[in-house]
Amino acid sequence: MMNRPRNISIAWLAAMVTLTACTARVAPAQNQAAPAAADTLRDGPHVYWQNDSTAIVFYFCDGRMESQRLQVADTLRFTGLCGDEANAHSIPARAPEVRPHMVDGVSKIFAVSDIHGEYEALVDLLRNSGIVDEDLRWSWGNGHLVIDGDVFDRGDRVTECFWLIYRLEQEAELAGGRVHMLIGNHEVMAMMGDLRYVNTKYMGGIVRRTHITYPDLFGPDMELGRWLRSKHLAIRLNDVLFVHAGIPPEAVERGLSLDDMNRIARESLDLRTYELAFSDTADFLFGGAGPTWYRGFYKASESSRYPAATSEEIEAILEVYGAETVVVGHTQTELEIEVSHAGRVIGIDVRVPELGSLQGLLWQDGAFYRVTGTGQLERLE
Repeated sequence: MMNRPRNISIAWLAAMVTLTACTARVAPAQNQAAPAAADTLRDGPHVYWQNDSTAIVFYFCDGRMESQRLQVADTLRFTGLCGDEANAHSIPARAPEVRPHMVDGVSKIFAVSDIHGEYEALVDLLRNSGIVDEDLRWSWGNGHLVIDGDVFDRGDRVTECFWLIYRLEQEAELAGGRVHMLIGNHEVMAMMGDLRYVNTKYMGGIVRRTHITYPDLFGPDMELGRWLRSKHLAIRLNDVLFVHAGIPPEAVERGLSLDDMNRIARESLDLRTYELAFSDTADFLFGGAGPTWYRGFYKASESSRYPAATSEEIEAILEVYGAETVVVGHTQTELEIEVSHAGRVIGIDVRVPELGSLQGLLWQDGAFYRVTGTGQLERLE
């Protein structure tokens, strides 16, 4: 664990800690009046690592904080409250490892993008597609699930989405599969303090009442924060490239490998604004023309920011990064998952309000399929 200045008000948070145990259940505060009707907001859990062996688990429940300091040997285990009673959380004390960003020999791949806190839509898609069972446990064997960025913002169950993905990552690995959580522009925004699209549930609830800023809830000493800081901007599974917005031709011109992009992005998430301003590569990666924001594959504008990628540029991108197809989110399709550029680009950021569900992209036996919210497969040509 890195020793770094703490942005969270430790004195304030520690004052709210009520129990010290390794596996005890979080208990509701005693002798408190029933919260006002307006104070029914709930969020959690959040896990703050004070050091390598001590964690504070806290929830925002019905208008008040519930917290617990736990001593940890190798794994932090707890069950929660506030709508989380059924979930048993298991969190290794060691920091998450950076997993390989290129994997060959994958038997099947399922990808979904731009979840934006829509927990129920994510659950419905994963259940109906056979990725999880009725109890939301991993049931896809050695398959690989790709979350192609943008879990943050807009919706009001962002925390629940992240903990589901977090747990499925653990379960998939035990079954011989993998879960890949990619960094999108909204992950960068939330962690770096651009809060334009954060749901009012969080800004008006836990942030306002606890004085913990929203970026600090996902800071480097928070479990979800350190987990996200181990993730990639882009990965290649077999010959399929996954990136949130797209690989711009400028990345090829700059000579950036996938490893370069992923490593520099991870190292730059905690830069101060003045450091970022003078870090040319990080500024490119997180900027409007970089792989978290680029729109040149779809809806290219007449401005210089998003000139339409030519077929030659797309071919060059795929050749440089060893892929046959690139899968992107970020820019909404006309309606459903769609193929463009002669089958070289697949867009998976669908129009959820019009469809009434998310959609997934399945790759299996060399073919791509659109998977509807009800689990129906439609082969993509």
